[in-house]
Order: sequence, then structure tokens, then C-alpha cells
Amino acid sequence: MRAAVTVIATGVTIIEQERNTIYIPREPRINAIAQREFYIDSILNRGDKHCVEQIRMKPVVFSRLCDVLTSRDLLRSTQNVSIREQVIVFLQIGGQNQRFHVISGIYYRSVETIHRYFRIVLKAVLKFYKYLIKDPEDTIPAEIMNNRRFYPYFKDCVGAIDGTHVPTNVPIEIQGKFRGRKEGTTQNVLAAITFDLKFIYILASWEGSAHDSRVLGDALSRSNGLKIPEGKYYLGDAGYGIRKGIISPFCGVRYHLNEFTERSPENKKELFNLRHSSLRTAIERGFGILKSLFRSIDGKSFWSYETQVDVVLACCVIHNHIMGVDPYDFLMEEICLGNEPIRRTINLSQREEREENREMSSTQNEKCKGKHFTWSKPMSHMLLEILVEEALKGSKPSSTFKAESFVKAHPNHDKYLNKKLDMYEVMTIVVGKDMATGNYVKSYVDVNLEENTEEQSISIENE
Repeated sequence: MRAAVTVIATGVTIIEQERNTIYIPREPRINAIAQREFYIDSILNRGDKHCVEQIRMKPVVFSRLCDVLTSRDLLRSTQNVSIREQVIVFLQIGGQNQRFHVISGIYYRSVETIHRYFRIVLKAVLKFYKYLIKDPEDTIPAEIMNNRRFYPYFKDCVGAIDGTHVPTNVPIEIQGKFRGRKEGTTQNVLAAITFDLKFIYILASWEGSAHDSRVLGDALSRSNGLKIPEGKYYLGDAGYGIRKGIISPFCGVRYHLNEFTERSPENKKELFNLRHSSLRTAIERGFGILKSLFRSIDGKSFWSYETQVDVVLACCVIHNHIMGVDPYDFLMEEICLGNEPIRRTINLSQREEREENREMSSTQNEKCKGKHFTWSKPMSHMLLEILVEEALKGSKPSSTFKAESFVKAHPNHDKYLNKKLDMYEVMTIVVGKDMATGNYVKSYVDVNLEENTEEQSISIENE
């Protein structure tokens, strides 16, 4: 009896304690799968404007991209991650320069998962490069054929070339090589583009201090580099000098479009420069659209340098896909996001500054003042070899000069303007204000497309 009373008393005590206990209500359990699907559907089904804001392309362009990557067996769905989620994650990171931590919170995924699938899609897009980045067609571009300002004068022109500086993060010990005339550290990216704004060649990762002519020389010398069809040419600026397959404007003559606003061309050279400049804006527009669409290549990156270079190449591939499916998609992006117009973005392009062209006096055939020998071309070669050796060690001339100021000081030397100089490319290495080595240069053929068996470490210090 006593035992029963004890049990009852204990039970009453427990019940009383339970009544007095304050419970914190549990939050409702989140259905991560449903939330992810709802978020993805909201991106793709809320209209073109919202979709472009989120993933930089319209739903129809996105759908075509997923279809192409799937049909070519470049990308596959997994048990936990669909193809459209993989691609959207990649586009949000590349298009908006979002950190992995931010995206992982949106999709209820781990940072490791987001990073892994970002790299998977990056490799898939790079494998798609050879299908979208193609040599120019052997026909007269419609933009030239249908414009009497350009036809027949530029009928053999297949596109325009230029370089642009892309902000980059590199180890502190090599930052000096990547500091050019732009603020901070940059990589110098050379590209060729058609007049319908499709990239046909990209060479990335030259150090920001590299001279434009040196970068172009490297692109032309590579076995899988920039190819110029026989009898055709590209439009370039004065910084590339005069060389076969590249048509540059006349030096010492008005060139930029804004220089003709108040005064029309007054002679043949000015008229040529005006039309040359009008056509060559294609490359500046292309760079402007690319940087406007993909903020990851126009802002501070948080990836390894190798990945930063791969992202530049991949963004050019996606740019071509957009221009192929819906060439007016970039206009939607400009209107929806309220960004500065693309013409303002173009002002950030590498070539909007005043054209520079180093005029070198060609005196190798003149006699020396000495009595015993005449300076010859082989001697020039020998001297340049020695100077190049010193330049690559970091030794540079104390000063150089610009063509316009030199001609003013020496009027009888104006005959050398707009003339081809022997060994010009070699001389740019000697007199160029750079410490670039070209050791980090990468085009599509240099990209490692093998699947990594081990995941690379993630740098999230800046996230």
C-alpha cells in the first residue's frame, strides 16, 4: 500500500512539473527540395525581365543552353541536382559575381556542393567552346555588304581585334607584372569579334603590363592561335602597328568618332579613319556587352587565378550562345537592370584612351659617323637580341617618345609615319613599359578539361 502511494505521488509530481514547463515551439520544417524548385520556377516563369535580372538571359535562351549541353553529353542531371539547377547556379555566380556562401543559402546546399557543381558546369561550357567560337566565314559580312559607307571599301574585312583589361586577383609576389595603366591588377585579354558581335578568338591571361602588340604577336605565332584567312584582314588600332592581315588607322590623323562631331572629314585619310573607327566599334560594343552581362569579369574575383581565366573564356562562350539564339537579349538586360547604357560601358574599354604609337627611326642602312664600318641589318638583329635579353630581366629604357611630339620636333621624319618598321614586334619588347613574361597565357587549347578526381580547395576568405 505504501509503495502504491509513493508511485502515485511521484506521478502527480511529474505531471505538475510538466504543466509548469515552458515549451519553445519548434519552427516548421523546411522542405528544401520544394523551396529550390519554387525558386527556380520563379526565375524562369515570372517573365523575361525578371529572368534576365537573375541569370542574364531570357528563359528561351536558358532552355536552349540546357538542351545543347544535354544533347552533346556535356552535362548530366544527378540524383540530387537537376541540370537546370546546375546551370542557374553557374549563371548566378558568373553573371552577378555572387559568393558561394550566398548561393548555398538560397538553394539550401552546402558550400562544397555549390562549388563542385560550379566547376562541373564551367568545364561543360568550356567544352562547348569549339562549337561556338569559330573562325569567320569566307563571305562578306552583311553589316558591310548592306552599308554603302563600308562596301566595297572593307569587303575583305572579317572582324575587329582589340584587348581589354579584366580585374584579377594574383599572389602578391607577381602583382607587379599585372599592374598596367589600369587601376589594380588586371589580365590583358585579346579578342577578335565579327560585326554581328560574336567572338571568334580569345587569348586570356597576359599580364596587365603587357604591350598590346606583344599580345597580338603571341596570338598570331601560336599553332592554334588567331588565324587570318588568305586575302582577308581584321581592323585593329594604332597600337598594333602595321602588319599583314591587320589594318590600322592612319597615325597623326583624327580617328575617334567624337573627334568628328564638330568637323567632318577633310581628306581621304580622315574619311578612312572615320569609317575604320565606325566599324571597329564592334569590338568595343562586344566588350561592353560582355562586361555588362557578366559582373564576375568586371569586378573583384574570389577564385584561384586559373579559374578566373577559365571564367573569362566561358563567359565569351555563353555570350556567343546568347547572340546566336536571341541577339537582342543584352538590350533587355540594359533596360531591366537600369545600368548605364552600353555606350558608357564602352568608355571603360581599353582602347578609348588616346591612340599611342611608338615611332622608331629606321636608320639601319645609314652610315655611321665612324670611319671603319657601316651599320647593317644583321648588326641590328644582334643588338636587339641583347636588348631583349635585358628587357626580359626587367631592365628598360628610361624614356621613349610619342609619334606626334617626335614629328613636331623633327619634321623631316614625318615620312616614317604609317610605314612598316622592320622588327617592330621585337622592339616593342624592348621599349614597352611592361614586366610581362607571358607564362600564364591561356587560350581554349590550353584549358584542362579533364574531370578532377579531387576537389580543389575553396578560398572563402572574402565571402
